Amino acid sequence: MTTLCRDCFIVSPQPTVEKRPNVRCRSCGSPRVASHLELESLTIAHIDCDAFYASVEKRDNPDLLDKPVIVGGGHRGVVSAACYVARMYGVGSAMPMFKALKACPDAVVIRPDMAKYSRVGREVRALMEAVTPLVEPISIDEAFLDLSGTAQLHGGCPARTLARLVKQIEDSIGVTASVGLSYSKFLAKIASDLDKPRGFAMIGREEAPAFLAEQPISIIWGVGKAFRQQLAKDGIRHVRDLLPYDENQLVARYGRMGSRLYFFARGIDSRKVEPHSAMKSVSAETTFNEDIKDLPKLEKQLWRLCEKVSKRLKAKDLAGGNIVLKLKTSDFKQLTRSRSLENPTQLSEVIYQESRRMLAKVADGRRFRLIGVGTSDLKEGEDADPPSLLVPELEQVAKVERAIDAVRLKLGDDAIKKGRSLK
Repeated sequence: MTTLCRDCFIVSPQPTVEKRPNVRCRSCGSPRVASHLELESLTIAHIDCDAFYASVEKRDNPDLLDKPVIVGGGHRGVVSAACYVARMYGVGSAMPMFKALKACPDAVVIRPDMAKYSRVGREVRALMEAVTPLVEPISIDEAFLDLSGTAQLHGGCPARTLARLVKQIEDSIGVTASVGLSYSKFLAKIASDLDKPRGFAMIGREEAPAFLAEQPISIIWGVGKAFRQQLAKDGIRHVRDLLPYDENQLVARYGRMGSRLYFFARGIDSRKVEPHSAMKSVSAETTFNEDIKDLPKLEKQLWRLCEKVSKRLKAKDLAGGNIVLKLKTSDFKQLTRSRSLENPTQLSEVIYQESRRMLAKVADGRRFRLIGVGTSDLKEGEDADPPSLLVPELEQVAKVERAIDAVRLKLGDDAIKKGRSLK
């Protein structure tokens, strides 16, 4: 057994650690030690900032330090993040705000400041990239890191380097983070959830099969509620229930997902940490203050979202080949519709017209609390909106939109609007 002190960063053998659950660092006396048989050989990490949005708000306002904090929309919105104090009351991410406030009526609710969170997220990312170039962002506040071959560069094993990194994030940026360390991305992600907040957990090759066998099947990435119910009907509720089946049997029953079930159940994940993994979609959504059933009102909200998506596509020099419409009814049922395009687009007008057609088919008098629109099947921006013989007016639409973009770039987004934007 090898032990790492997360305060003085000393790595030392600790043969009796299993018999001493309250072990402290022999050098500095700190109780913040991490021990594992494979501590010096594990190289794939998942770092996840703890309750990131709420942590940033508490950092910026020390008066909130011991209070339950919820970051999210108004009464009609959902929880974007909840601090660990609020979580003790049962508040969680994506929970409707009215339920969150019912569970924790004394919570301090703060509107999300995405520009601030993005800025802090970039600061965290910069510290990660100073440790290894192999950083694969998963979201604004979490990423996979591959520290293979970095021991000589940093003067110690990856576990020691990671302990220094999260301490640096905490000291210089003011937010805490948890580390999951393993030999694969799948297990590193699982490990980072085992010991939050300010956690440091490891899963090695020797223990992985036994550890996974006892976990619920939902621990495998991609097994959502519907798929979990399907698996349960087949008698598969825990990972161990997959082990009697070979890969061909699982593929025959569950398609491509069958291969993932087979390999992940055995702790096998060959995916590499990809520092430049491609963006898969660009989207925007909004939750209404009051439910909306009228199609014209829904269309007005849709147009604003289409402009946001278009702006983001142009900023990233991307184009979407598929348009996706998302709606959530007043009773929280989600509807999704999609449509593939003949050519990829980044024009707000094209996104709007395609999504508007889909909206007209589902807006049948039901009340909706949320609407969203997005693009997937992303292509390079240079492939966007080529001239079309079938739609000759498209070229004029593109010219008008580019002219509007030029005015907004110079004078601001409110300098010029289309008529459908006006109240």
